[in-house]
Amino acid sequence: MADAPSPDELQRRKRKFLDAAETGSDIWIFGYGSLMWNPGFAYVEKRPALLHGWHRAFCVYSWRHRGTPEKPGLVLGLDRGGSCRGLAYRVAAARLREVLDYLWDREMVNGVYQPRILHPRAGPDRIPCHAFTVDRGHRQYARGLAQDEMARLIRQGVGQSGANRDYLAGLVGHLDALGISDGPLHRLLAAVARG
Repeated sequence: MADAPSPDELQRRKRKFLDAAETGSDIWIFGYGSLMWNPGFAYVEKRPALLHGWHRAFCVYSWRHRGTPEKPGLVLGLDRGGSCRGLAYRVAAARLREVLDYLWDREMVNGVYQPRILHPRAGPDRIPCHAFTVDRGHRQYARGLAQDEMARLIRQGVGQSGANRDYLAGLVGHLDALGISDGPLHRLLAAVARG
């Protein structure tokens, strides 16, 4: 497993990412977690989107926000396989650098995610969207955990941003409010409650 990139390396990657995104055109962002109810950036259009080949999962160890190194929690990542219902946001070209700069700072603190262009279906169209997917080579990637182990980590996890179980319950509640059914997360929440 790779160590987290150094702050200098993350800044180098950020500059490269921002420079590559400068196309002079509007861009799309795919949200699969908190970006769906708390995007934190200005957009000109929002569409329901279905992404094939990727799914939302509790697959990232949290050592700060929802746990500690001694008692880690788990947080959401976009991992390979399956499918994921989310939201696609169109960002005006004039705001592109500002929005992507904000998203990088929000998502890439530890370098556990990889920015990619993915192509979810939004209505009749497939649209190219910027998305932050989990880096399977990162030491915080929680590969292949059984549901009981995920539930145990979520029950124990408490960090700077609060209890891990509250994060999961909030996520499921927000998805329900958006009309997005995610059976694995409902089952995980039930497993946490049973413990």
